[in-house]
Amino acid sequence: MDKMPIGVFDSGIGGLTVAKEIINLLPNENIIYLGDTARVPYGSRGVETITEFALQLVNFLLKKEVKMLVVACNTISATCLSEIQGVSPVPVIGVIKPASQKIVDTTKSGNVGVIGTRATIYSKIYEKEIHDLNPNISVSSMACPLFVPIVEEGFGETEIALLAAEKYLEDLGNIDTLHLGCTHYPLLKNVIQKVVGSSVSIIDSAIPTSIEVKEVLMGNNLLSENSHIGSQIYYFTDLSENTIQTASMFLGSDISDRSEKISLS
Repeated sequence: MDKMPIGVFDSGIGGLTVAKEIINLLPNENIIYLGDTARVPYGSRGVETITEFALQLVNFLLKKEVKMLVVACNTISATCLSEIQGVSPVPVIGVIKPASQKIVDTTKSGNVGVIGTRATIYSKIYEKEIHDLNPNISVSSMACPLFVPIVEEGFGETEIALLAAEKYLEDLGNIDTLHLGCTHYPLLKNVIQKVVGSSVSIIDSAIPTSIEVKEVLMGNNLLSENSHIGSQIYYFTDLSENTIQTASMFLGSDISDRSEKISLS
């Protein structure tokens, strides 16, 4: 059981930010990553459609005999995590609860910002999770729908990204902590930091989620043995040269020989 892979999935390449931290923290684990690059972004879609797509991703990974599912997507975690948990025979974790705890632990002023897709922001899931932990924290939220296609097109360090960030973030107010509530957004971290200023702490879901993965594996006696060297394979529903280049750049290694285009039909 312990050598069975961990399944990590997202609407596109953004979930690689989470996969990268899992690999760093748990180098002995086998990882299967699935990105629905043919249908990204999910954030502008309705809940029923997001749920339908997400369950297709889940079914694909369960057929690969994974020992855990990591929903490395804020939109999916915000809209249908309970549905996924209801059909999965293996442990399932999302990115929102671990990130919310990190937000609460980081802020000093009690004024925080959360940015994400429309589906994530309109669900108000972060407000709920944060206020469950500390009802005195003020949360300013902003949907930033252009950020995902900017990242997917490889424009993360361009003037286009800077202009979009300036427009979206101008109304967040006097915050001391900003959460990147979409796993694509860390690819825009340098631009976002420039806009909000160095005094604002920027956090994302990747590190707290990877820690949660380790804790759940340990709690279920599912950690891979130390002598085992983990492997990774990356599946995408649409695979372009740009996808491979962007993914390889962010992961810090060439994944062209470990990437495969698949169909969910």
